[in-house]
Amino acid sequence: MARGWESKSIEAQQLEAAEPSRPSRTTIGPEEATKLRERESLRLARKRIVQQIETTGNSRHRKLLELTLAELDERLRGQE
Repeated sequence: MARGWESKSIEAQQLEAAEPSRPSRTTIGPEEATKLRERESLRLARKRIVQQIETTGNSRHRKLLELTLAELDERLRGQE
């Protein structure tokens, strides 16, 4: 069984070596990386809030979530 895995690994390595090399990614500075992380964090928080709005039954809690969603949308617009 180990030989099968070994041959598959060698085959994958050969296929990878035969592929034309892809252009390398451009590197970004620490400030840009921080902005990207913050934006992704806001998008994930927004997604979580939308899911909570869909499942909540309490009208006061829904109102609070809607206010939070509006604030997140505003912050996301400010980063564009």
